[in-house]
Order: sequence, then structure tokens, then C-alpha cells
Amino acid sequence: MKIAVLAVDGVFDSGISAVLDVLHTAHALRRRVAGAAPPAFDIRTVGVRRRVRTGLGHRIDTEPASVAEDADLLVVPALMERRPELLVEAVASAAYRPVRRILTDARERRTPLATACTGTFLLAESGVLDGLRATTSWWLAPLFRDRYRAVTVEETRMVVSSGGVTTAGAAFGHLDLALSIVGTRSPALADLVRRYLVVDDRASQAAYAIPSALTGHDPLVAAFEQWARTRLAQPAPIADAARELGVSERTLQRAVARTLGRTPVGLVQDLRVEQAEHLLRTTDLPLAAVARRVGYESPGPLRTLLRRRRGASGPRGAPA
Repeated sequence: MKIAVLAVDGVFDSGISAVLDVLHTAHALRRRVAGAAPPAFDIRTVGVRRRVRTGLGHRIDTEPASVAEDADLLVVPALMERRPELLVEAVASAAYRPVRRILTDARERRTPLATACTGTFLLAESGVLDGLRATTSWWLAPLFRDRYRAVTVEETRMVVSSGGVTTAGAAFGHLDLALSIVGTRSPALADLVRRYLVVDDRASQAAYAIPSALTGHDPLVAAFEQWARTRLAQPAPIADAARELGVSERTLQRAVARTLGRTPVGLVQDLRVEQAEHLLRTTDLPLAAVARRVGYESPGPLRTLLRRRRGASGPRGAPA
């Protein structure tokens, strides 16, 4: 399998390192898989220039981008830019026009693409994600959703594959991205690499998301979040929230959907789960008492939400 890893100026150092480390480890370990060894990985680091500088100033020597033209997969590690407004400015700039062209050309050739974190903005700006499902850094999801409305954002997912494009979540989601690439060739090899590198199997970003970091993208949604936080232990009718915030219920629903891709009730559930997890970590309260403090009469519904948020079992302190 020939994999081209596209290094660009400002690339996220840990991101490109994680991708290369996982892929090269998979190549080295492939003969340790029981049965027939998976095919070899031919991994090339390519770029629009022969030498690029990472976000932290390290230099990477690359092969010409034309090497990617016959690749079985083109991987685009994230940019290091963390400031949302400068990230959008960068991916839309003339400086990254050659990179966007490489991506659109690859899409026209039907070369599978993969990226993670802020790299999803490069793909979306190039138009190759239009009509597809994708994930991105959970904290950038509101901005992504607002700017790229032709893309369906699933920010709670760690890895999403859609229409020949694989996207992964925030920063160290590069590990999950690279392991998913290995897994397409051999799930057993991906599991072996995961064990050697001591990487947990993480299906969801939901457990890491901070609701207040998401709602700040829209003043109305931020105000609703603050309103709901003061009422976690009691019923919080959305109609009451809309009336107190001076908008219609429909306007509130639209604002939350536009910013978070979910309903106001869904946001309230997130806030309750966040508070419940905090109480379970910092107090000795049993789950039933915690449930009452965040608005549930019995622990059953809370236990279900905790499991869903973690993607498997409930967090430490929540009984199974």
C-alpha cells in the first residue's frame, strides 16, 4: 500500500509524527501477525516544496508532490494554527493554494484522502468534503459547521469515513486516524500496533468536549447555556428559556442547531453529564445522589448518558 503523507509549512509536529510513527510501526510489525502477513506499507513524505518548516520550526525534507499521483492514499496532517480566525485565513490564503490544488486533483483521481484536526479545514476549503460526513476538532466544530455548510459534521466521533475520505478528531486524533488506516488492511495488525504503542481504543471525542467552549461561538447559545447551568437540578423547559432570553422557541432551536448540530435538550443533557462526571470525580456521592443533583429522579437515565458519552462504560465512579 503506497501512502503519501503531505507535509506543508506550519504542519502540526505531533500530528505528522504520530501518523508516520504508526504507519512505520505497522510496516515493521506486519510479519508478527498470525497467518499471512499484511501487504507492505510504502510510506512517502511529500510536499509542494522540497523542504518545509513545521509549526515549531523543524525542517522536513520531502519528495515532490507528484509522487502522490499514484498513491493508494493521501494523508494530510493538521496545521498547527490554534486560533480559529487565523486558521480560516490560512487555509483560504494564496499560500495554501498549491495544497488545495493537490487535494482537488487527488479527489478527481478518486485517490482516498485522510486528515485530522485542523487538516479538515484544508479539505473543506478545497471543496472535497462537500456532501460528505466528517469530524474535526470538537472545539472547532461550531466554526466548521458555520463555514462549511455542505459538510455534515459529526464532532463527537473520533474517526469518520465517508465517500473515500477519512477524518479524525482533535490533535492526537492523528493516532486514531493512522490506526484506522492500518485497520483497513488488517484489524489484527492495527490491534498489535495499538498494543506496542500503548494507545487506547477511543471511539468518541464526546468525553473530552467542554460545552462552554462550544457555545461561545454564538451569544444566544452561550446565554442559553448559562441559563441551563443554573437549573440542572430541576426541569428546564425550552419554552421558558426562550421567553426569558427574549426570543422565540424556534429561534433558540435554530441557533443551537446551527452552532452545535443538536437540540437545546441535547445541550442540557451534555451539561448535566458534565456536572455529573465532575461530582463523581470530586465527591464520594453515590450515583443515585449525583443523578438527583443533575435533574434525574433515578440513576438509570444518567448511567445511560454516561456510557454513551464515554463510548463504552461509564466513567470512574459510575457503577456498571
